[in-house]
Amino acid sequence: MTDGIAIGVMGGSGLYTMEGLTDVQEHVVTTPFGAPSDAILTGKLNGVPVAFLARHGRSHSLIPTEIPFRANIYALKTLGVRYLMSVSAVGSMKEHIAPLDMVLPDQFIDQTRQRQNTFFGQGAVAHVSMADPVCNVLGGVMAEAFADASIDGISLHRGGAYVCIEGPAFSPRAESQVFRSMGASVIGMTNMPEARLAREAEMAYATLALVTDFDCWHPHQACVTAELAIANLRVNAERAQQVLRGAIARLARDQPASPAHNALASALVTPPAAMAPAVQERLQALVARYR
Repeated sequence: MTDGIAIGVMGGSGLYTMEGLTDVQEHVVTTPFGAPSDAILTGKLNGVPVAFLARHGRSHSLIPTEIPFRANIYALKTLGVRYLMSVSAVGSMKEHIAPLDMVLPDQFIDQTRQRQNTFFGQGAVAHVSMADPVCNVLGGVMAEAFADASIDGISLHRGGAYVCIEGPAFSPRAESQVFRSMGASVIGMTNMPEARLAREAEMAYATLALVTDFDCWHPHQACVTAELAIANLRVNAERAQQVLRGAIARLARDQPASPAHNALASALVTPPAAMAPAVQERLQALVARYR
């Protein structure tokens, strides 16, 4: 198994591979939390080691509820990933955030109901801080990469809340209006519990959200459909690749420290030495450094 790959990319709808990746290897990984969504692809992008995982599988065969979030994050952790850039399709909840724009949200509102959202429990207790769930340092790197890419005709919006719903159906109008009243900037189905698990795994995490539509709240725009979302995703896929390439190059030059990299230092309640051997083995990739 390849190790020491610090940079990971979680590809969402419309992004099922990394263009330009060389020396590609596929890793079929088994974790204590099951198998990831697909084989993890590792390789080099302009000489920089990168790990890539298609969140829904490369054939997009998993609805959001079926995504094995814990296995995905744990598998990337075992490869050494410390910076995780997530790419996600979203709907806009704000008039000024237009379809085809990009957003770097810095908060999440979790409206999911059926997902395992922690690695802990069953003999190990930890309470990570989620006050600031997105790594501001990594978000800054991605914003700089967007500026470098000089993409005409679209805007990057820094900050805002991503409301994550269970799916797979889109929201009713009433719920869409409620989420707007909460102050949400964008709506999606996949970034929770992904962001929470990344924090438990001590990864710097940030999302590049690709806006496809206005959900169903907008009185003068067509309601979101899968057909509409996918059509706009195709347009934005290459733009997302440009931003990722730039961010990966920046991270390779200067791997910045992130508070997320030590998230468990103040979160672990159960000392690893006090955990049963089976629990220590299950959480090996997360807690070994704290023994």
